[in-house]
Amino acid sequence: MSKKVNPKFHVWVPELFSNKGGIQVFSAFFVRGLQELYPTADYQIFLKNDRAIPSNTTYLPQTHFHSAGHWISWLKTPVFAIQLLIGGLWSRPDLIIATHLNFAIVAAWLNRFTGTPYWVVAHGVEAWNIKNSRVIQALHRADRILSVSKFTRDRLLQSHNFHPDRVTILPNTFDPERLRIAPKPSHLLEKYRLQPQQKIILTVSRLIDSEQYKGYQQVLLAMPQIRRTIPNVHYMIVGTGKDSDRILSLIHQLELQDCVTLTGFIPDAELCDYYNLCDVFAMPSKREGFGIVYLEALACGKPTLGGNQDGAVDALRQGELGALVDPDNLTEIAETLVDILEGNYANPLVYQAEALRHCVIDTYGFACFKQILDRYLQQQLK
Repeated sequence: MSKKVNPKFHVWVPELFSNKGGIQVFSAFFVRGLQELYPTADYQIFLKNDRAIPSNTTYLPQTHFHSAGHWISWLKTPVFAIQLLIGGLWSRPDLIIATHLNFAIVAAWLNRFTGTPYWVVAHGVEAWNIKNSRVIQALHRADRILSVSKFTRDRLLQSHNFHPDRVTILPNTFDPERLRIAPKPSHLLEKYRLQPQQKIILTVSRLIDSEQYKGYQQVLLAMPQIRRTIPNVHYMIVGTGKDSDRILSLIHQLELQDCVTLTGFIPDAELCDYYNLCDVFAMPSKREGFGIVYLEALACGKPTLGGNQDGAVDALRQGELGALVDPDNLTEIAETLVDILEGNYANPLVYQAEALRHCVIDTYGFACFKQILDRYLQQQLK
């Protein structure tokens, strides 16, 4: 099927440069995929929260950024909406892609008056129980809703009467080039005073009130039970945020000061070492849209545990690539982690590092992401 050579794309994102949450990472990969598939297209990228655009970006020269991030908070949303409207009316793009549901309202308005087609990306909890009727109406008008997981797609279809053919899956992806399988880094063992043979559980998550569902508290609560079987087990939480003080208080209440480390912020370039430091990656979440960190841990060949009530089911391929547990069941979390750490988990694949890495790259690598995106774009731009 032939495809339009020089389309005009408008991409509306919360931010690309000032935050590294799941939506932002997905948006960055999405734009990269677009530009590799359509290197001569025109790109107008609208950023709600970024204040400035780094001078060393790797985006194509014909990429033009428009940011509302420098406006004061109460003006930012209306200014951003005006930018989207004026930009859409002025240049009449061939396709608008909004990587947050709330932006769909403006896209629907443009579609009504100019016929401009638009896609909307649905990630996780924000798409599972939509209260805003205008957002729901705008999603009904969308040419395509891209869901990052089958779990989120199913929730959308159950909650709203969307046409099933318009809600399709484009799973999250990741960059395996910055991840590798390696022995436990000696500099981290020394830094945190750990022994090479010591069993280490790892979680990577922002520590903020709105993301307590990630499950790091559940692992903490399960630690006393885990320690009864594995006394020298150590739990590391990589991440920072306003929930840190509450977590530190909980650590003291549970008397876990000697076996839990909060590392604080760790740059992306150093994360691979932390994945390789652990013996199991655990994030028993219950409202995760997908969970790129699961993919990163698997790419480092690590046994991985997630919750069975959210997009982790997709990331771990229904339990094929890792363990899925009830995130509210502390006993199940503890027993499953003990089984994994003692080499007794029933799925032998979790102990085959190279096989795990190949499986996750084959399923969720950028090449696969780009292939799926290309198919959807050819259908839209034919």
